[in-house]
Amino acid sequence: MEIIEKVKDEGLQAIQNCTDSKELNQLKVTYLGKKGPVQALMAQMKDLSNEEKPKFGAEVNQLKQLLANAIDEKAKALEEMEMVKKLESEKIDITLPPIETKLGTLHPLTVVQQEIEDLFIGMGYQVAEGPEVEIDEYNFTRANTPEGHPARDMQDTFYIDPTTLLRTQTTAIQMRVLDTAKGKLPIKVICPGKVYRRDDDDATHSHQFTQMEGLVVGENITLADLKGTLQFMADAMFGEGRLLRFRPSYFPFTEPSVEVDVSCHVCQGKGCNVCKQTGWIEVLGAGMVHPNVLEMAGFDSKKCSGFAFGAGIERIAMLKYGIDDIRNFYTNDVRFLKNFNRFD
Repeated sequence: MEIIEKVKDEGLQAIQNCTDSKELNQLKVTYLGKKGPVQALMAQMKDLSNEEKPKFGAEVNQLKQLLANAIDEKAKALEEMEMVKKLESEKIDITLPPIETKLGTLHPLTVVQQEIEDLFIGMGYQVAEGPEVEIDEYNFTRANTPEGHPARDMQDTFYIDPTTLLRTQTTAIQMRVLDTAKGKLPIKVICPGKVYRRDDDDATHSHQFTQMEGLVVGENITLADLKGTLQFMADAMFGEGRLLRFRPSYFPFTEPSVEVDVSCHVCQGKGCNVCKQTGWIEVLGAGMVHPNVLEMAGFDSKKCSGFAFGAGIERIAMLKYGIDDIRNFYTNDVRFLKNFNRFD
């Protein structure tokens, strides 16, 4: 009985002093395992008389149960203590400012291009694209500008070989669309893309820029349809109430051809530095599709007609955002691009 009492006191004290689960598991093996003191006490029963065995066995079982219960209670206490420590170590101070996540943004040219695309898609147009490395046939000849035509001098071209070039205008995409249609009507497309011309870069000129051209071909298409379309575009891009002005011009692929001005959205037509005191801003060129262009693509110019227009995306973006140097679009200056960050 003295040994039982000694094992109980030592076991309970060891369990009480235990500081982690690993140590507690080791104590469980030490006291309640096959080679532990409790099992050793059970082995001594063979040396006792029949009268002593029941009482001794009951005391040993009581000791075993006591130690087992003490270990279970200590395990729960240690588990709670370890959870508290873990929560404390992983605690997040929500009063601290968050770590800034740097997000990119769309380039202003992309923003303007997508706005125009969405505008015309809403009117039933399709977006057409074509190769930037183009053949002379689509870039010039199909656009009513055959070899030797003086209008070719209007565009200083990057030639790769005598018949291949970097396209000078997205009109080449229009010519491909007409060719693919094979006389089938109607046609309503917008043609965005980069174009290239041998030009000296300055605040308003670039050897590479982006155009957005539109083409509509069908029956009974008139200049009034062109004006209504451009009026809708001007109101959407520069605000309601813009006035349009058509001035006679010349393009080989349209007849008649016009330069299109919009009333200044800054001064409302009164005159300012943006419009150079005229009250008008030139935004694009347009006109009715030349009959020769339709005939070369297999359309009967007596039964159908169409209009076309073309604008520089940079030009519209500069007017829309008040940008005074076209080179800002291509210098990749983060300070400039952050002005268009929609997430700030």
